[in-house]
Amino acid sequence: MKRFRTPTLKLSSCPNHNNLAGTERDLIHNYCIMQINEQHEYVVDAKKRNLFDWHELWFYKELLYFFTWRDIKIKYKQTILGFLWAILQPLFMMLIFTIFFGQALNVPSQDLPYPIFVFSGLLIWNTFALGLTNAANSMVSNASIIKKIYFPRLIIPVSSILVALFDFLMAFVLFIVLIFIYRQSVDITAIWAWPLALIITLVATLGPGSWLAALNVKYRDFRYVIPFLIQVLFFLTPVIYPISMLKQPSLQYLLALSPMYAAVEWFRFPLTSVYPNQTLMLISTATSIVLFFIGLIYFKRTEDLFADFA
Repeated sequence: MKRFRTPTLKLSSCPNHNNLAGTERDLIHNYCIMQINEQHEYVVDAKKRNLFDWHELWFYKELLYFFTWRDIKIKYKQTILGFLWAILQPLFMMLIFTIFFGQALNVPSQDLPYPIFVFSGLLIWNTFALGLTNAANSMVSNASIIKKIYFPRLIIPVSSILVALFDFLMAFVLFIVLIFIYRQSVDITAIWAWPLALIITLVATLGPGSWLAALNVKYRDFRYVIPFLIQVLFFLTPVIYPISMLKQPSLQYLLALSPMYAAVEWFRFPLTSVYPNQTLMLISTATSIVLFFIGLIYFKRTEDLFADFA
């Protein structure tokens, strides 16, 4: 066990970061300023490493903000439409699925207008897909910063997922507009299901995202596996079709293993006012929680090696 007090920092004591890109250089510079004239005592004990060190994560909350805002600016930098891309992507996908699945194939939509049905699923699914992709590649993308300064490594995948949450909030505005356009009724007493669905989505994203981020540092093959995995999960999750289409109970239980099934169903609940199958919801939620802990445990056990392999 070691006990140490952080020294009072000066700008001259910040690590040399002239060789970094502009955004990364600004990030480290702001991080140093954040700690100037602050002294904090830490106890480092390998036997008492927690899965979540809330105190440490809270102390580095400004750095989490810097990472998140940096990624948002980089994503939409030098784009003509800017933040509108967060709205246009699910909108175009909704139009395509509506034409081919809603009209040509006449896929049922739980008594909802098919555009509302599919957009509600895409809205919550895109948050998962984008967050998982960003988190899986986050440690490799930030390798230069990892080698320069110490901070809780979990901040990196968390900030990547928060970028996806930002896109969700932008697209949610369009979702509300579509509800008014199609005059879709919403059960006010069931609106609690929307934040619940979002929480399940974040849990379902952080666990696998952290797991893939740690694996991607050492085994770069996973960068090719991730897009395929997300595509497979998309069709195994009832985003563009209702699970009631499957008459075989065994297939319904199989699809319920998707960590996003419960999130999609809860997000549609205020629109349909029909409680989803509780057994299937418990299976999906349990899958999300199991993947959450497996991912974080693996990430914490391997984070000390990130600087060597990144």
